[in-house]
Amino acid sequence: MRFMILVKATADSEAGKLPSTELMTAMGKFNEELVNAGVLLAGEGLHPSARGARIHFDGASRTVTDGPFSETRELVAGFWLIQVKSKEEAIEWMKRCPNPFDVPSDIEIRQVYEMSDFGEAATPEVVAREEALRARL
Repeated sequence: MRFMILVKATADSEAGKLPSTELMTAMGKFNEELVNAGVLLAGEGLHPSARGARIHFDGASRTVTDGPFSETRELVAGFWLIQVKSKEEAIEWMKRCPNPFDVPSDIEIRQVYEMSDFGEAATPEVVAREEALRARL
């Protein structure tokens, strides 16, 4: 099972405050544990939303809004993509994570859909196309 671990933004992360050397070192050690255990697929920090944009879809129309975005608690400051056997294992790994910020913060754990989760909508043709795209990656 793959899980996307979302590090929720804080006022400091949205202000562009960078982590301390101590936090960078602790996070590096945690990331090394994930790599050594063979569970880390990807992980990165994200720039503040002021440097981003959103695209709103309504039928065929597209509206682009530049950041920053006001609801900090709904924003993502970073992520990991891990592969583990269960949600419980993902939770156990993330409980070992250093606090990503110098203030209280949250990490959200969300399971990534697999093709098998889509039932009848995942026809053999859809599955074959997806597998071909992944092979090209």
